[in-house]
Amino acid sequence: MMKYNFDEVVDRRNTNCIKWDTLESTYGSKEILPMWIADMDFKSSDEIIDKLRERVDHGVFGYNFIPDSTYESIINWAKTRYNWDIKKEWILFMPGVVAGFNLGIRILTEEKDGVIIQPPVYPPFFRVINNNNRTLVTNPLTIENGKYTIDFEDLEKKLKTAKVLLLCSPHNPVGRVWTREELERIAKLCVENDVFLISDEIHCDLIFKGNKHTNIASLSKDIEEKSITLIAPSKTFNIAGLFTSIVIIPNEEIRKKYEEEIFKLEIGHVSIFGAVGLEAAYTYGQEWLEEALIYIEGNTDYAIDYIRNNIPKINVIRPEGTYLLWLDCRQLGLSQEELNKLMIEKGKVLLNDGSTFGKEGEGFLRLNIGCPRSMVEEALKRIEYAVNSL
Repeated sequence: MMKYNFDEVVDRRNTNCIKWDTLESTYGSKEILPMWIADMDFKSSDEIIDKLRERVDHGVFGYNFIPDSTYESIINWAKTRYNWDIKKEWILFMPGVVAGFNLGIRILTEEKDGVIIQPPVYPPFFRVINNNNRTLVTNPLTIENGKYTIDFEDLEKKLKTAKVLLLCSPHNPVGRVWTREELERIAKLCVENDVFLISDEIHCDLIFKGNKHTNIASLSKDIEEKSITLIAPSKTFNIAGLFTSIVIIPNEEIRKKYEEEIFKLEIGHVSIFGAVGLEAAYTYGQEWLEEALIYIEGNTDYAIDYIRNNIPKINVIRPEGTYLLWLDCRQLGLSQEELNKLMIEKGKVLLNDGSTFGKEGEGFLRLNIGCPRSMVEEALKRIEYAVNSL
């Protein structure tokens, strides 16, 4: 018997919600079911809500500092879940992970320097390179027996022309939880080629049974000294709107450069509610997370079975973590524009456009199943209806 009710449908309309309140202005209809942007439709844990309410009830919201207890919650979470020993002085804060790796690229590279990414991958990875006038270097993932893998031969070549590898671990959108062996190989190549590593590990808590997340910076002293790791409670506990992310930099020289840039931009502050939410999540959120993972994995199994039985022209890549499904729609024989139009106009369901994850994502869609089962069921019926209309 679960303590938390993940079947509860919470109406998010009229809350300035990007996921739900932009449908009419963008697509001209409120009837579209949004299954795209990567936040969940679950209420956060009671403990987080209670701690935030307690702070609201105080009634004064002046300037704040981050107490030792917040740092301790991060250190304890990393140790308990990942057996990673981190130190308080390694920890910095940013409003979001994207801002965090943006700043990392700015301090570790100069204009025109090469930055490697592994598409299909989270769209801001492309933007941060192009917006900062760095050179985009791609090491595309390959599909082998229905599973995405890293082309290490290509990666080794590309590392000779780059200054930074921007790693997505676990990988969004394909749902890979990289094995320790894969990460050790990446780390070894980065050290040998004197390439710095920025690891976006925002989905690291969302891991399914039979898989294990490893923080790549924890593998050796050598890679620790060349790494910036980014984590956050935002995806894990559905508190992205609190805008609090964590930057972990063991290398003192890199950390000082990072701190200098934070100081120049005045962006290292954490709001009262961000600090309270983060600490509550990492202190009291374990039970909620374990139940959420069971529920999300159940949604995953349901969706995969439904698609294979009812929409066989769509091939779903089974994820090892995250609450995102990567749908291969290439057998439908549609252009990306036609595919997007089919889902929105015929199916009345909004998924992420695969081409935004790079040209390797063309013909794909990303489906967010971090929501009540009833919404997953409705979304799949709409996708099936759209495909059958062809």
